[in-house]
Amino acid sequence: MRGLPESAGELPVAVLAEEILTPGQGQIRGLITVCGNPVLSTPDGRVLDEALDSLDFLLSIDIYLNETTRHADLILPPASSLQHDHYDLLFNALAVRNVARFNAAIWPRNEDERYDWEIFRELCARIAAKLGREHAPMLSTAEVVSKRLQKSAISFADLAAAPHGLDLGPLRPSLFERLETADGKVHCAPPPLLADVERFRNEDRAAGAFTLIGRRHLRSNNSWMHHSHRLIKGKARDQLMMHPEDLLSLGLADGDLVEVRAAVGSVRIPVQSTDTMMRGVVCLPHGFGHTRPGTRLGLAEEHPGVSYNDLTDARAVDAVSGNAALNGTRVEVVRVPVTPSQGSARPNR
Repeated sequence: MRGLPESAGELPVAVLAEEILTPGQGQIRGLITVCGNPVLSTPDGRVLDEALDSLDFLLSIDIYLNETTRHADLILPPASSLQHDHYDLLFNALAVRNVARFNAAIWPRNEDERYDWEIFRELCARIAAKLGREHAPMLSTAEVVSKRLQKSAISFADLAAAPHGLDLGPLRPSLFERLETADGKVHCAPPPLLADVERFRNEDRAAGAFTLIGRRHLRSNNSWMHHSHRLIKGKARDQLMMHPEDLLSLGLADGDLVEVRAAVGSVRIPVQSTDTMMRGVVCLPHGFGHTRPGTRLGLAEEHPGVSYNDLTDARAVDAVSGNAALNGTRVEVVRVPVTPSQGSARPNR
């Protein structure tokens, strides 16, 4: 709709709701979600919530009936991650040594359970058959790793026999071998980025407004982790963090109930005083907002909190990549008067 760019092979989620809701050629009428909760994790979640409800068909591959999958016509739950073979890829990018580790499933799956990749394989096979096309078979995790190892000095049997993985020595510098620029240099200041810095410098900033940023707790990284008592127990984490001097300037005290107002909506939440915040910046946790009907979330419903992305604006995007600007939202913070009949300011306990 807006002509935003594709970045790293991905489309900007900021346009998802409007691509569903706007009639015309190319309008999205069917969608597949895979183990995600975009109603809580993408900008202006209230609008996306409405958009998902308008689809002709929604398929969700997920193990939860959450704020997103409650709209699904069909939910296909994959087997537990503890029933999967696993090979580290993502976290190896953070390694300080050259390591490899294959983790076999802890226990076998039941006869009626399917792995994620088996669900994808069957869906692709059926769609390909309907379109009269060939479909390349998908391999299991063990088959993929074994095939990749054929070009190395390590056998799959050796890797599988090492429960803690194999240390292959120190990492070898490879940056300059992988650079694809014509001059072989790292372009740290490309013109599109420099131009956007200039735009940022000239941006109007509303007087008295605060800058809203998100946070991910170690034990509450996203909405999935709100189902575990071990992770959700303890001190409350669904609070608006604010510098003590900002609280003082607004006549607020630690624990007061405040309303956070943004261009697309508002939420009410207790405020927490902390000098770890910069003045002028306020911070909300990600993944909360378990208040929508039709979910089955267990423990998460005992700690609903508010959704950070009921405040973010789908129209605010990174000018270079088109990605949603989920931090830096301008908000106003105001006290919510508490009457004696309301009792405690905490709405979620």
